Amino acid sequence: MNTAKTLFNFVLAGALLGIVVASLVGPAFLGWYNETPFATQTVCNLPQVIRGTTSSLLTYQAIGAGIGALVMLILGVLFVRRAGRRAREQAGTTPPPATPSATA
Repeated sequence: MNTAKTLFNFVLAGALLGIVVASLVGPAFLGWYNETPFATQTVCNLPQVIRGTTSSLLTYQAIGAGIGALVMLILGVLFVRRAGRRAREQAGTTPPPATPSATA
């Protein structure tokens, strides 16, 4: 079980690191990939539009991730406190004493 937890932590850390790297590199890559070749005429500055759009998207994703993490943290704290209270209540009640058997 301990090995599974360790592997899960590494996978989770890798996923988060990938998200951070993609968030930093993504807007610049999309702008570069969508540049018009040979300086042809366009209606708008497409690389600038893409950078602005992806930057806004990533900003809102980060805000949403922060809000989600905060909400789940609050729910997790409530869950842990409730489980601890139930464990204390069950530890406080002792089982009834065993009755001696008639054959002993």
